[in-house]
Amino acid sequence: QVQLVESGGGLVQAGGSLRLSCLASGRTFSSYHMGWFRQAPGKEREFVAGISWSGGRTYYADSVQGRFTISRDNAKNTVYLQMNSLKPEDTAVYYCAADYGVVFTTLGSRYDYWGQGTQVTVSS
Repeated sequence: QVQLVESGGGLVQAGGSLRLSCLASGRTFSSYHMGWFRQAPGKEREFVAGISWSGGRTYYADSVQGRFTISRDNAKNTVYLQMNSLKPEDTAVYYCAADYGVVFTTLGSRYDYWGQGTQVTVSS
């Protein structure tokens, strides 16, 4: 079992930055690929960024490439999402998720554990 708790969301003006954190419980955090997803009102959940269990590979949605950076610290059981140059269209609830699969995937349905989400609101 893995429990995930996100933090770091809030209200920011367009062009600003936020850093999301996701703290995982359990001793096997380093065995999981980790992903950040988001869901805006009236829209489907979408993949934002992901990182392999070792941290050696990262993946990004085209919409955030070059603006967001995902990282992890396995010693602290934490994955981060640094979000720069935020836009109003980045407004959403952001979720972190853990996947125990062999191959990294951007499909949310393949993830085993989810956090409760943290709200990010970007004003224009």
